[in-house]
Amino acid sequence: MPETLYKVLGVGKNASQSDIKKAYRTLMKELHPDLNPGDARKEERFKKVSAAHDILGDAEKRKRYDAGEIDDSGQETPQQQYYRQYGNARGQNPFQNRSAYQETGDMGDIFSQMFGGRRGGGAGFGQQSFKGQDRRYNMKVSFLEAALGSKKQVTMADGASLNITIPKGIESGKTIRLKGRGEPGANGGPTGDALIAIEVEGHPVFSRNGHDIEITLPLTLYEATLGGKVEVPTIKGNVGLNIPAGANSGKVLRLKGRGIEAARKKGDQLVTLSIQMPEVIDDGLASFMEAQKKNHPYDPRKKMKAAGYV
Repeated sequence: MPETLYKVLGVGKNASQSDIKKAYRTLMKELHPDLNPGDARKEERFKKVSAAHDILGDAEKRKRYDAGEIDDSGQETPQQQYYRQYGNARGQNPFQNRSAYQETGDMGDIFSQMFGGRRGGGAGFGQQSFKGQDRRYNMKVSFLEAALGSKKQVTMADGASLNITIPKGIESGKTIRLKGRGEPGANGGPTGDALIAIEVEGHPVFSRNGHDIEITLPLTLYEATLGGKVEVPTIKGNVGLNIPAGANSGKVLRLKGRGIEAARKKGDQLVTLSIQMPEVIDDGLASFMEAQKKNHPYDPRKKMKAAGYV
């Protein structure tokens, strides 16, 4: 038994016009090709639903369909063709077709909800215009490229080479949008965009905390003891940093304005000191330390002992 138009829309024969419109809207949102690219089965069902609503959504056409005067495609049945040709000799048409305005209004409402009201200039469904789908890419950038900003040349899906600007201070997870580099639009609609998801690679020296750059700076025993100026790497090159005499591991020194500059903010560079002993303790150093221990003893765990922790 052939499928009726009512079954195509999933409604009963006694359904109201409001019920038919509601069922139609629901199926449009589920089956539209822009939401199901490459799904031939849903595209075919989409066409059947559209054709069914073209008849059942119009009260006059529905009445004629129920009476057997038109078929599932909207064509007049043989009996009706005979009536039109011979039974209406005066040339009058007893069936007044309604304006296509109702269909246009229904489709406009649906696609206004689904696609933000983008419409073409024509009234029919086939003339609706839609923006093309976006293309999505992933891109790895180095720590310094992200921190300082840069340009990278990439090859798009259509073979075109583009210079992409990496904004200063971009972070992993952020997306760069290239307007008009996606899929072509339908029926004169605008081309989609290219969306490039950024992944920032790590760095052996620098790490990032918001707009601040953090590093750990190794010091010799005598640099920590005597103090002085040492070279420190920053994302824009080396700078001199004054180390106070008697510096301890874990002490943090701040280089103002040497961090990430983005969104009208400029961070700092935070330098954590770490005293490194020489790889080999020679006799001279050992003797010196023995003398220091004997003549200038001190207890770095004094506070811990006083608190009962040691």
